[in-house]
Amino acid sequence: MATPGTLPRQFIQELDILKQNLLRMAEMAETAVRKSVASVTTRNSELAREVITDDANINRLELDIEDQAFKLLALRQPLATDLRLTVAAIRIVTELERIGDQAVNIAERALELNSRPPLDLPIDLQFLADLALGMVRTSIDAFVQQDPRLAVQVCQRDVEVDILDDEFTQKILDTMIAESRWVTRLHHFIIIVRNLERIADLATNIAEDIVFIIEGKVIKHRCEEWMSLAPPA
Repeated sequence: MATPGTLPRQFIQELDILKQNLLRMAEMAETAVRKSVASVTTRNSELAREVITDDANINRLELDIEDQAFKLLALRQPLATDLRLTVAAIRIVTELERIGDQAVNIAERALELNSRPPLDLPIDLQFLADLALGMVRTSIDAFVQQDPRLAVQVCQRDVEVDILDDEFTQKILDTMIAESRWVTRLHHFIIIVRNLERIADLATNIAEDIVFIIEGKVIKHRCEEWMSLAPPA
């Protein structure tokens, strides 16, 4: 395996640009989710419209990063860790773009909800959103620090999100039974909860890609199994 000192300076610079663009896209996706949830919890439709408009920027950056990665593969022919990083970057940007899509879905629901009277629901959307976004942030920290143990933490938190997803969905369904006149608006909240759960799943996919970059191990669909084999923190 080539060491950084033996790699061409231009390749090192190109790889660094790829990493920086990945981090920028992650920040954009995270911001989109935060805004979309705030548009629901604060009934701020302007935030929702910003998320929908700004999604085009996330999509453009996804294409730019993919183009960078494919050029690195074709022209530089990276080896070992650098090869895995370049290949995984293509997968990671796809997951980040999908996180942006989930934010748009939430924003669209917010516009519908904000046009109707507010509902007082027995769920904490902000808590679920913070948990899911914490997973996204930890997966990116794992990438920056090249730390597979952080990636494993994301897998562990996904279980918590799944439990909350079931709990919140059941509470909304119970409210539907008690207040049938609210069914349409409550359905929007079920979709929002599912969007947040999906964001957590996408963060888990990124964490799996991080393990692939660092360890060279494919743990896709086997994240929970790998948790028991991972070295202690």
